[in-house]
Formats: sequence, structure tokens, C-alpha cells
Amino acid sequence: MPELPEVETTRQGIAPHCEGQTVTGVTVRDSRLRWPVPDTLASQLQGQVIRTVDRRAKYLLLNLDAGTVIVHLGMSGSMRVITDQSPALKHDHVELTLANGRLLRFNDPRRFGCWLWSDNPADHPLLRDLGPEPLSEAFNGAWLYRLSRGKQTPVKNFIMDNHVVVGVGNIYANEALFKAGIHPKRKAGRISLDRYHKLAEAIRETLSAAILMGGTTLRDFVNSDGKPGYFAQSLLVYGRGGQGCPECGRALMEIRMNNRSSVYCPGCQR
Repeated sequence: MPELPEVETTRQGIAPHCEGQTVTGVTVRDSRLRWPVPDTLASQLQGQVIRTVDRRAKYLLLNLDAGTVIVHLGMSGSMRVITDQSPALKHDHVELTLANGRLLRFNDPRRFGCWLWSDNPADHPLLRDLGPEPLSEAFNGAWLYRLSRGKQTPVKNFIMDNHVVVGVGNIYANEALFKAGIHPKRKAGRISLDRYHKLAEAIRETLSAAILMGGTTLRDFVNSDGKPGYFAQSLLVYGRGGQGCPECGRALMEIRMNNRSSVYCPGCQR
């Protein structure tokens, strides 16, 4: 599933082609996404100028004067800028035609994504209760420490809770916990403030590095020009169960937590 770095990579890729452009056409080839594409979407977008392309958590926000389109890439979706009028592919479900001649195409083989309209996205049920952005000043070790007091949940689950902080998916949680030297099953409420400072910094470093490398492609993700992300080549622990720890050489352990793979070093993480 595309996580925060993949969505931010997509945002950075499409924004220069979309911002300031008038929507001259809207094509909905299949409205049966996770939630049905509104029947009114075409009339709401037609003739509107895309002022900015923003991101909140794993949602892309196409901001127009009349409102905002909230887009989620789902399990396997991608947003691509088409410059050569190439024909639509089988799973290209939604397409915007822009005044500059470019097409913005949404491809989603599993149809778990969404295109929704909102007059006020900050109050939308999908966005209003989200935690801070991990790359913002609002997110730090003190924030994690305060929210974790009394929590018996494993720290990995804690930092993957979007009410605590957004965008820390499974891959990046594994990597950040390794960098911070924290065992994924340690109880969130038993971690000190100093260690949370290290973890917050590790989360920022991990996500920033992934964005610079275009995200992580393990199976489906491609960015706005159809190319994969390359952060997978820099993964320290995720997907490396049984291999040597890059720090101490001990075999990395792989366990299941909430039906997700968790890889850690039994020597470096406690």
C-alpha cells in the first residue's frame, strides 16, 4: 500500500503540472471505488482552477475555489501525468483533462482508493481526527511521550496509529524502531522521554530519506511518471528476516504483529 513517502512523492510529481491549471474535462470510467465517486464530481470540477495540490497523511488534496477533492491511492493505486495522449489502461478509473493539455489519470486495480468532494476538508470524517504530520514541528518526542503514558500497546502499534502521528506505515515503523534501538513489542508506556526523542528523530529521518528516493516499491507502487520508488534498496531491516544485522551482525528476527511482518535485531533493539 502506498504510504506517506509514496503519496508525497506523487504530490511533488503532479503539482507542477496541475497547480494553476483549469480542469477542462472529467472522465469517470468506473465509479466503484472504496466509496463511489460522486455523480456530481464532473460538474463540481469542470471549469475550476486547481489552486494547490496538498497532502494530509496519505490523502492527496486537490484544492479549488469551490472546494477540495480528497484522493486516496488505496492498496495499489497511482496518479500519473500523461503528456502524450496515450490511451487509457484497463484500471484508469478517473481522468482529469487540464488546460495545458496534460491528463491526470488515477489508476487503481483493486479499487480500494477514493475520489471524494469536500467543502471543508479539515472537518471531513477522514481527516478531522488525524494526528500531526511526522515532518512538522508539531511532532516530536515529547508528543509521543505524553500520549504514550499508561499505554500497554506495543510501541510499533502505537506509532502506526494515525491518531498519534500520521503516515508511519509498517515498513517505516520497522526501520525507525531499528534506528532508535527500540524493540517493536516494548510497551509504549514503558519508554522514556529520551528514547522517544530518538524515535521521533528516526521517524523523521526515515520518511525524509524515503521521499528523496521516490518512496518504496515492493510490488505495485509507481510515482507520477510511472517509475518505481527506490527506497527499498536502502531498507535496513524490513524484508531481511534471518539476514545479518547491519550494526552487530546477529540474525534479524521476523515475527507477526497484527498480521504484519515485524523485523528487528534481538541485540540492538530492547
